[in-house]
Amino acid sequence: MGAHHYGVIIAGGKGTRFWPLSRPSYPKQLLRILSGKSLLQETVDRVSPLFDRNRLFVVTVGDHDKAIRRELKRLPKANFLIEPRGNNTAPCIGLAAVEISARDPDGVMVVLPADHWVSDSKKFSRTLKAAIKLAEAHDALVTLGIKPEYPETGYGYILRGKKVRGSPGARAFHVRGFKEKPSVPKARQLLRSGALWNSGIFVWRARTILTALERYSPSLFAGLRRIMEAARGRGLGAAPPRLRAVVEGEYRKMPNLSIDYAVLEKAGSENRVLTVEARFGWSDVGNWAAIHRMLAKDRRRNAGVGRWLGLSSSGCLAYSPKRLIALLGMENTVVIDTPDAVLVGDLKRAQEVKDLVEEVERRGYRRYTR
Repeated sequence: MGAHHYGVIIAGGKGTRFWPLSRPSYPKQLLRILSGKSLLQETVDRVSPLFDRNRLFVVTVGDHDKAIRRELKRLPKANFLIEPRGNNTAPCIGLAAVEISARDPDGVMVVLPADHWVSDSKKFSRTLKAAIKLAEAHDALVTLGIKPEYPETGYGYILRGKKVRGSPGARAFHVRGFKEKPSVPKARQLLRSGALWNSGIFVWRARTILTALERYSPSLFAGLRRIMEAARGRGLGAAPPRLRAVVEGEYRKMPNLSIDYAVLEKAGSENRVLTVEARFGWSDVGNWAAIHRMLAKDRRRNAGVGRWLGLSSSGCLAYSPKRLIALLGMENTVVIDTPDAVLVGDLKRAQEVKDLVEEVERRGYRRYTR
């Protein structure tokens, strides 16, 4: 990739829907479920051919800092940007844009979640290169839209507009709007209309997203501006205590906003967002049902990791690296075995595991969620 191209990996999520395996000290991006590597390491390996390690950043929260650094020992220490707390994706992306724009006023940043899965890395690389060219040519906010495979209700959707002229190597469209997590009937309607899944992968110039944040989310940008002024061109990744204190103070005042809500939905309504249609075997690995879809299955659609077997059972998922899980006469059941807690539930309700964790804590069993 070019000298002005930078990768930004967002690695601050908790992954509560992967309880009881995922915990605050062992977040989703560090899980090794789909391969022998963590989802974070898979992401870094996928983009390493595109970005020199000096131009690859990881943004995470203080609670995960040590574990993330242990996982990625080859990255320069100054390329880890630490948030005082998770404040959703808009402050996180803004912080990375501040760092990149200070290093390189012409910098183009590719924003990637740390916990996604891609099965075709070559197509992924080609798509990113096309998206970078599009962002540079139009000075645009570019998002990658995934061609849907089924009417998923847990994803956001991108509503395509007119095709972008002069976008070689990519099917690119103007974005006319976004739709968050629709019902099944609405999701089917969106598929028929040509809508795309919102991957959460973005490409834009650092200065372009900062200008957009100033326009559409001025209260958030005010905090970023004060961080920029305090940094005075110094890197945030190796910040002295005084600068870290400024970042912490500003984060306490910043609104908790996703980049979609803070910028993209508003900019899309003003025809300022483009999307590249992508097909590279993508999943956001959002819950246990997503794992079930991605794993190899037996003739009755059962899948598992570790030691398990199913008798007269169908559509089930089992995870047990040590003990044996035996399923008898079960349908659409998920069983996740960990040393101190076991999850047994309806795989179709995998999205509700986050609510279950909240209930576990309300009932006084917080030690099982830490």
